[in-house]
Amino acid sequence: MEKAKISGYQLFVLIFLFEMGSALLVPLAGEAKQGAWLVILMATIGGILLFFVYYALFRYYPDQLLTEFVRSILGNFLGRIVAFLYILYFMYLAARVLRDFGETLLTFAYPHVPIFFANAAFIIVVIYTVRKGVEVLARTGELFFVLENLLFMTFILLIIVSGMIHMNNLKPVFEIGVLEMGKMAFTKTIFFPFGELIVFLMIFPYLNEPQRLKKIGVAGLAASGIFLSFTMAMNIAVLGVDLTLRSQYPLLTLIQSIEVAGFLERLDVYFLLKLMIGGFIKITVFTYVAVIGTANVFNVKQASRLAYPVGIVILLVSVVIASSYSEHIHEGLGAVPMYIHLPFQIIIPLLLLMIAFFKNRKKTNKHQRQNTELKGGVEER
Repeated sequence: MEKAKISGYQLFVLIFLFEMGSALLVPLAGEAKQGAWLVILMATIGGILLFFVYYALFRYYPDQLLTEFVRSILGNFLGRIVAFLYILYFMYLAARVLRDFGETLLTFAYPHVPIFFANAAFIIVVIYTVRKGVEVLARTGELFFVLENLLFMTFILLIIVSGMIHMNNLKPVFEIGVLEMGKMAFTKTIFFPFGELIVFLMIFPYLNEPQRLKKIGVAGLAASGIFLSFTMAMNIAVLGVDLTLRSQYPLLTLIQSIEVAGFLERLDVYFLLKLMIGGFIKITVFTYVAVIGTANVFNVKQASRLAYPVGIVILLVSVVIASSYSEHIHEGLGAVPMYIHLPFQIIIPLLLLMIAFFKNRKKTNKHQRQNTELKGGVEER
């Protein structure tokens, strides 16, 4: 484990930017149509409930990484296997996000560049940051957070001035029904992006004020959920449901439609900047935890040495993960949530929490009995 500390504000910023990440690229909860923004809010509540599971595990083992406390809970042999599976999970997610942003860059700006070179350019910057450690990553996040907010406020102002908002596009909100919305929120949207917060079990021990973690985690998830919900509502209000769902990148289509005073238009740079900020933070967090997790499981003293091999593996997986972008998206929305996200984000953490609860209760009872016996012996004397 790296000897570093980050502040509560820095952790909040990392959670917020991480949750934004690739979620801004796709029409999140688009199947709910006009009620998509409400489904996102429901999923945010589910994400906060999941966070309490992760927080409870952290409370039992506040000084240990995820790859460490699974061995404390399951034993060294089985714990190492589960820890290694989580490392593979984080590397896989890093590769998926890298492929997302590589494909977007090719579509948006560099259509004739091979996907390998676009992803390679991105991963080089990620590897450099990972080698510098979590403190550098946190300070970088602070700078990006300010830039992100400035871009967002300017973006909202331009949308309002351009007069493109049509609130009628958001009606009827409950076209598919509340029960169907809830099912969609807790079986699909909760996994992406909110359930991916499990990666922060590898970062929580670096917090210099662990007693504030509950407030920081809830605030980060709530802020990102509201932001994503508002962005989706804005997409639908401006573009309408049909265009939002047909568009490969709804936010890009929205930004391209801005026109103020007949000359301020084609503001694609807004999309590019938000793309780079979210993509960089999310890929770097996944890569960083994969590096320190690998070092922890295999007892490598200098974790930074693993940044290059881990980064290269992520790069290669991002290229071979799918033969086309449509196949990549189909896999991400179909098989990944049920067969990959569900066990790693919900089933395994709940099982770990149950075992940790009984183990720690036995330790507490044993400690209380020892204290009682000790007090009894003293009284007899």
